[in-house]
Amino acid sequence: MIRNGRDYIESIRDGRVVYVDGERVKDVATHPMFKPIVDIRARIYDMQWEEDHRSILTYEEDGEAFATTLRPPTSRSDWWDKRRAVNAIFSDIGGVVTRVGDETVGEMWSLFDGQEVLNQVDPQFSTNIRNHIDRVTATDPFHVSANTDPKGDRSKHPKDQDPDMLLHVVKETDAGLIVRGAKFETAAAYANQAFTKPTIANWGNETYSDYAVGFISNLAAPGITMICRTGFAGRAPKRDYPLANRFDEVDSLVVFDNVLVPWENVLFYRHTRAATFIRATLHRYSAFAFVQRNLAFTDLMIGAALFNVRQTGLDKQPAVQEKLAKMAVYREGINAHLTAAITLAERSPGGLTMPNQSLLYTGRVHACSNYHEIVHIARELCGGQICVTPDSACFDHEASGAWMNKFYTINDSWHAEDRRKLLAFARDLLNSDYAGHRLTFQLFAQSPPFAHLGAVYRNFGWDGPLDLVKNAADLSDSVTDGRKLNRWLDREPHLDDG
Repeated sequence: MIRNGRDYIESIRDGRVVYVDGERVKDVATHPMFKPIVDIRARIYDMQWEEDHRSILTYEEDGEAFATTLRPPTSRSDWWDKRRAVNAIFSDIGGVVTRVGDETVGEMWSLFDGQEVLNQVDPQFSTNIRNHIDRVTATDPFHVSANTDPKGDRSKHPKDQDPDMLLHVVKETDAGLIVRGAKFETAAAYANQAFTKPTIANWGNETYSDYAVGFISNLAAPGITMICRTGFAGRAPKRDYPLANRFDEVDSLVVFDNVLVPWENVLFYRHTRAATFIRATLHRYSAFAFVQRNLAFTDLMIGAALFNVRQTGLDKQPAVQEKLAKMAVYREGINAHLTAAITLAERSPGGLTMPNQSLLYTGRVHACSNYHEIVHIARELCGGQICVTPDSACFDHEASGAWMNKFYTINDSWHAEDRRKLLAFARDLLNSDYAGHRLTFQLFAQSPPFAHLGAVYRNFGWDGPLDLVKNAADLSDSVTDGRKLNRWLDREPHLDDG
């Protein structure tokens, strides 16, 4: 059944090995670098039990409640429900979080669609993925994703360098696989489990590879060590950096030092076709949640910029309105892709309902490739004061505070304290270390830009333009070979559910 916040916090007090700032973390839930984001995840769990949110964040089956965001989608209405649930979460917590589970569980649904491929390897793997999807739905864990390896020298084959640069199997036992290597995982230090899978690897023409392995990893398993980057929380006063002190999602290098993965947790192994399939379809569902977060970040930037220009009356200037309009166009472009992806949803090979693939992936390219330009426009509209305004202590001091109050009060509506809060928020959103980290994360979190474009190429309906030109130019049938470039073209793209 659904958890509450206390259930979650107790679940990560399991003896896990976590390091940050050169020290072993005794309790992730109370460590100052992790506590803010752990508290937010706990708050999301608690929301599921509250009267105001229960009907949005949960659904019922056979008298039990389950998390809406973890429900395998079988209709368009499921996607509308997920979208509303995520919006409700962001509204309540007052910000945006990327790794809370709903954006990673979809990767397991992608593998569910690949059961035919898994059955060619071992029918047990197909059973394992179904069992794990059921288990996630039933037990409500904090489930994250592990993709990127340290990689090493990418010009070399994995076997031509230190083999641990890519996670791989070193031994098969009766109990399961023994794996070595490392993965970078956001939120791993305070999550329960991760779907661990290969990155884009250089397997050459091999049919079988020890690097082609995917499994569910228990993040407290013996042999796992998590080495985290320094977080932003606590490095500067919360009043001056309100986002960095609450919403930093700490990334970890998760080291697998001869870790046993029980056979029931293995989802595929050795067969490179299975690994290639999951890499090609990994974000079939999870891209929706990721792009939705771009939409939420954009709303934060629009709101911060609009407040800044309105407080001084600059919103009346045509040049300012033009920049605001550009932000609105970007925002509504994301919104349109998400809305259309649900409206024109498709039936997946496994019988689930997936967002329209061409529209979802083109929406992701639009959201990620233009994100930095919108950040810069927001910086322009917020002006130079977000980088020169003194900190909150100067506003509080008896002597300096009088001057700050004088120069930062604009009128009866905008007093110095509100203006300080807005400038601090905008600085943290657009200019801080946290903001720079977010900018890079949004670009690479679901693979690099070339992979985003590759997904568009594989899913766009190329035959439509070809047929149009063939008929318009009166070309002969010999110019087509009958091969469908879009593998979804032969299937009915629309669903008849509500």
